[in-house]
Amino acid sequence: QVQLVESGGGLVQPGGSLRLSCTASRNIFSGATMGWYRQAPGKQRELVAVITGGSTNYADSVKGRFTISRDNAKNAVYLQMNSLKPEDTAVYYCYYFHAYVYWGQGTQVTVSS
Repeated sequence: QVQLVESGGGLVQPGGSLRLSCTASRNIFSGATMGWYRQAPGKQRELVAVITGGSTNYADSVKGRFTISRDNAKNAVYLQMNSLKPEDTAVYYCYYFHAYVYWGQGTQVTVSS
């Protein structure tokens, strides 16, 4: 069993930045997929960014603004979010897949003036 704990969410003005962190409770497989999904009120959960080894994939809506990275030694994945927009407001969930899908509890990101 792997537990994922997110941090770094909060309230930010449009154009601002936030960095989300997610740490796993045990050693993660370096070749496994980790990433971030988000869910806005009344909408389905959607992929934001994932990383498998050194390969990354982003939703079109965040390309050029968000950067995903991981530190296997710290069992962690990060999401640097720049040029935030109100439509980025959502609960952001950390994701880890290795034979089974694990989810974090979510962290709220609110972009508002």
